[in-house]
Amino acid sequence: MAIMPGFTLTDIETSGATIRLRHGGNGPPLLLLHGNPLTHVAWHKIAPRLSEHFHVVAADLRGYGDSSAPLEDADYANYSFRAMAQDQIEVMQALGYEKFYVAGHDRGARTTHRMCLDHPEKIIKAAVIDIVPTLDMWNAMGRVGAMLGWHWPFMAQPADLPERMMGSVPADWFLRKKLLKLTSDLNHIPIEIWDEYVRCFNEKTIRGSCGDYRAAATIDCELDTADLVRKLELPLLVLWGQHSLVGKQFTDPLKIWRERAHNVSGEALPCGHYVNEEAPEQVIQWLLRFFKQTDS
Repeated sequence: MAIMPGFTLTDIETSGATIRLRHGGNGPPLLLLHGNPLTHVAWHKIAPRLSEHFHVVAADLRGYGDSSAPLEDADYANYSFRAMAQDQIEVMQALGYEKFYVAGHDRGARTTHRMCLDHPEKIIKAAVIDIVPTLDMWNAMGRVGAMLGWHWPFMAQPADLPERMMGSVPADWFLRKKLLKLTSDLNHIPIEIWDEYVRCFNEKTIRGSCGDYRAAATIDCELDTADLVRKLELPLLVLWGQHSLVGKQFTDPLKIWRERAHNVSGEALPCGHYVNEEAPEQVIQWLLRFFKQTDS
């Protein structure tokens, strides 16, 4: 199985990291960002189809996949969603784009939200998949959320407690435990893609992803609190899985997002957390309809 046939695999240096990505297709630029503990190949079912209409860029976040993982700053600022968003802004600039579409899942969606806040002039439209804003997620954690989303408080613990524990077991074993708490099975992942996830789950990405979660518990909450008075003006698409943590814990994600953005559309899809791999046809149709629609 070829991963994203016709796409070019490359690295781009940003001011803070080296970002690994695949890009291909013709048309308006569309950036795709993955979630934890995955890589950009999580878009393997979607990117080739979208490349018939867009120049698709699927990138690894800093600290994930084959992107670099800089050492953490004392305040975790270089693993904040602001830092991750800046990487991707610079990636798109290096590819020749000052304005573009963006869709993100999980951590990629949180990066997308911050990108829209920090760089609204560069984002034409944005889609976030299976998240509510970070502050809302922490505030609603509770008993159910802490049990289903145990990795949030666990990976946010000071170094190197989570790193040592995650690194002490086989990558395949940990990834299965992690993913199966948020989806019914792993049948939606071809073996070649699973092997990529396992290959990329190593000391570097464990350290980088823990930096991400420590930032989400600290500096990201500070940044988001400071921006509570702001609402996004650009069109925002919100998709989530009916059987995911978001679907189980939040009655109306659209209502939550309408407190953060003026123009919100979307719906729940019949799947778990890994929406773009579990329900690719529905995601493709939504993204095509949303990004290709011309606003009157």
